[in-house]
Amino acid sequence: MNAIGFRIWLAIALCAGFAAYLPAQTRGSERVDPAEERFIAANEAAMKRMMLDMTIRRTGDIDRDFAELMIPHHQSAIDMARAELQFGRNEQMRHIAHQIIVGHQQQIAAMQVAVNEDPDANGGGAGRQ
Repeated sequence: MNAIGFRIWLAIALCAGFAAYLPAQTRGSERVDPAEERFIAANEAAMKRMMLDMTIRRTGDIDRDFAELMIPHHQSAIDMARAELQFGRNEQMRHIAHQIIVGHQQQIAAMQVAVNEDPDANGGGAGRQ
């Protein structure tokens, strides 16, 4: 093996060894925690559900339409807060997430009552058609 061949072989060997050392997932030079990937996926799913659920048929009743829009918005916040509780490590953020869950569940129920709906009907939605 000549000197150039040896250098190429050494460079490939070093790159392969270094690549094996790195975690499977990286973002640029930043290592990505698998829990973060699951957290992001949970949040993206919550946002997609929210956007679909916020596509409503207008009723002509501003208050009902407001509830129809806000309930999925609040449910999305609850789903994101649950992801924080599952994957987050900061106790202050986990406490805030818990407060979001409790507060938004109460607000969803209050909106459902305000538009004369059973809070347990329709999976928590405000009268989906």
